[in-house]
Amino acid sequence: MSNLEAKPTVTPCRSAANPGPVTEFFPSRAVPLGGIRAVTVDRVLPQRGLPTVGAWCFLDQFGPQHADMRVLPHPHVGLQTVTWPLRGEIRHRDSVGSDVVVRPGQLNLMTAGRGIAHSEFSLGDTPLLHAVQLWVALPAERADIEPSFEQHLTLPVFTVDNLRATVLMGALGDAVSPATAHTPLVGADLKVPAGTVTALPLRRDFEYAVLVIEGELEIAGVRAAAGPLLYLGTGRDELTVGAVQDARAVLLGGEPFPDDLVMWWNFVGRDHDEIARARADWENRDARFGAVAGHDGLRIPAPELPNVRLTPRRRG
Repeated sequence: MSNLEAKPTVTPCRSAANPGPVTEFFPSRAVPLGGIRAVTVDRVLPQRGLPTVGAWCFLDQFGPQHADMRVLPHPHVGLQTVTWPLRGEIRHRDSVGSDVVVRPGQLNLMTAGRGIAHSEFSLGDTPLLHAVQLWVALPAERADIEPSFEQHLTLPVFTVDNLRATVLMGALGDAVSPATAHTPLVGADLKVPAGTVTALPLRRDFEYAVLVIEGELEIAGVRAAAGPLLYLGTGRDELTVGAVQDARAVLLGGEPFPDDLVMWWNFVGRDHDEIARARADWENRDARFGAVAGHDGLRIPAPELPNVRLTPRRRG
């Protein structure tokens, strides 16, 4: 699931100084996606007051719901897409020749770099789908690297007491993901049985956030139910986690991202001209994006740019 809004909002993103330890909730917003029939996602990142958590710059949760996902080829630049299905199966095809099915417990990581295109189709007749998709902003010196794709069928698990954390990217404790990361970060899927009280090791120089997907947790002394993102700031050596009931959550963290970013549609760049150029290249079928086999040339057209120059802004 990519950002398929017909009229995507402008999301300029400028980094902020280390905030120190905080506990602040950011509500999700429902976003209908025109490229997927009858599908609405809960968008958690970016937020006006929180455009990034480390290099994590986008987070959608989809489902659980029965839906027929049919996302035709569309472009990306300047980022990595991280697809983590919780229920259901998704077929991924892209312009570097990948054609794979991703299932629960498996990770798809696509690095767009200078430009890539891909499609996503659910398997089965209106299956039950539940997934999170995240984007990682590439640092300036790697924003134009060659596009690539990797799939990881098994991932390391960090355990402490009864908590099990599948490490999608980066490292948590002694568990290190094989997925390619271009900035220091961590992403993990936490499963916490009811009655668990424990502590996760953190890095003081990372900022962190937690999205509860199912159940309810007590995190750093704050009750967190499914839905909003709990931002935790920086300066923590550990994070206390208690399960009020069986719960599942996504932990995100990383060094506060130093680059000014402008995000629009499926592009991450540094200024208006970079975004406008990527849009024009997609509309003109420029070779930078390649072609996705199996769709007879069908693709999603780019929305119109807004009638303003896209500029970065600071966190609110």
